Amino acid sequence: MPLTGRPRGFRDLDGQVAVVTGAARGVGELLARKLSARGARVALVGLEEDELKRVAGRLHAEGGHWYADVTDDAAMTRVAGEVQERFGRVDIVVANAGVAAGGPFEDSDPAAWRRVVEVNLIGGAVTARAFLPYLRRSRGYFLQIASLAAITPAPLMTAYCASKSGVEAFAHSLRGEVAHQGVRVGVGYLSWTDTDMVRGADEDEALRELRARLPWPANRTYPLGPAVDRIVAGIERRAPHVYAQWWLRGMQGVRGYVPGVVATAGQREMRLFEARLAGRPGGAGAGVRRGLVGAGGAADERGRTLRN
Repeated sequence: MPLTGRPRGFRDLDGQVAVVTGAARGVGELLARKLSARGARVALVGLEEDELKRVAGRLHAEGGHWYADVTDDAAMTRVAGEVQERFGRVDIVVANAGVAAGGPFEDSDPAAWRRVVEVNLIGGAVTARAFLPYLRRSRGYFLQIASLAAITPAPLMTAYCASKSGVEAFAHSLRGEVAHQGVRVGVGYLSWTDTDMVRGADEDEALRELRARLPWPANRTYPLGPAVDRIVAGIERRAPHVYAQWWLRGMQGVRGYVPGVVATAGQREMRLFEARLAGRPGGAGAGVRRGLVGAGGAADERGRTLRN
């Protein structure tokens, strides 16, 4: 039911059960804590068990944590069943887990490139498949976290842009399939936000400088807190689109023109990039990190090594 004194369409989160993947750090961690502060019972899902325990200890309401790889169908089906059994319902699922890698496509590590698509796109679909039976029962809400990268393609980010464009299309398609069953589906868009992932990308000098050359306001790094507040508000509204930065909504109206603009500007920027790096040992791709970026990326790579 709508909250008294709040805009129409808002849902009281008190007592709701919310699942957040990629909850060990960054957007996922703060989102879990803010949902918990509003009375939601939060199930944390991720690969960093010690970090998940730490986050669980900071929740305000009842919660729990589950160690699982979001690309593993059997593991996520098990998690979904255990969350349902523990809490008796599932009202909200946020497919937030994600990784990133940057650099020239030709020089990219094939395993890292593939893993970005697996975690971001396939992981979101696996999460939805596992929890949809329970979301139908509660007439709940599935929020897929996408990115500005779904709207604006960018050189040196082929895997990330492809994966985020994919999850946007997946969520829009899924919305049409399950709306008649009472399940709402949303897409969340974030620009560069102060997380381990973005800080990890900025450790590469070339990527950092190329990002700094983007036009305002896309060249800024935005604080995490206000971005997550906007996501929480979108969850309360069961919104079809959630924008973590105010200006992202406006990008929807011009997105048809963006690929052409990026292609034109990208020629100039990539010539400068290649000329600058051509003198380094190893050629134009030298100095660019080939694996997954940030602490979350490192945790994913460790997890894959252990599982293999």
